[in-house]
Amino acid sequence: MSLEELVANYGYAAITIGTFLEGETILVLGGFAAHRGFLELPWVIVCAFLGSFVGNQTFFYIGRMNGEKMLAKRPHWKAKSGKVFALLDRHQTGLILGFSFLYGLRSVTPFLLGMAKVSPAKFFVFNMIGVAVWAIVVGSLGYSFGYAIEAMLGDIKHYEMGVFGVMAAVGLGFWLFRLLTKERAR
Repeated sequence: MSLEELVANYGYAAITIGTFLEGETILVLGGFAAHRGFLELPWVIVCAFLGSFVGNQTFFYIGRMNGEKMLAKRPHWKAKSGKVFALLDRHQTGLILGFSFLYGLRSVTPFLLGMAKVSPAKFFVFNMIGVAVWAIVVGSLGYSFGYAIEAMLGDIKHYEMGVFGVMAAVGLGFWLFRLLTKERAR
């Protein structure tokens, strides 16, 4: 199966699942794939929005129902919770709108917001707005990244496997670094 077929067949599902769990790297890759013509940017953005929005809502309600128990079992989340609660006290609306852009706090923040008993209606509305902005901005950055690569390398058809590979390796490297850092903290 060629790269084009792989991305065309599984790209949107990978973006939806990847953004449900975390998201930045997969969305940048999706934007780049849209630039190369394998996917369509509006659908990349829609899939990223859906995955991230549903993921945030899920983690919000998990935090609301079982937050204290789960936080006690995860010391690496507990360390981040102080930062989130400090921001929450001062800038609740801004935090809900912008946490998608806070790398490293993005996955734990909806959980902690649910735990802090933020209004579900308020979280729903501001999460929807924040995730929409995040999906558009990050997806468009991935798309623009394609133009930057073309400006540097010219016709990138010969390099696209390498570019996808490097981008995926960098994303995987960040993920592994965070995972190892969490393990050391434990």
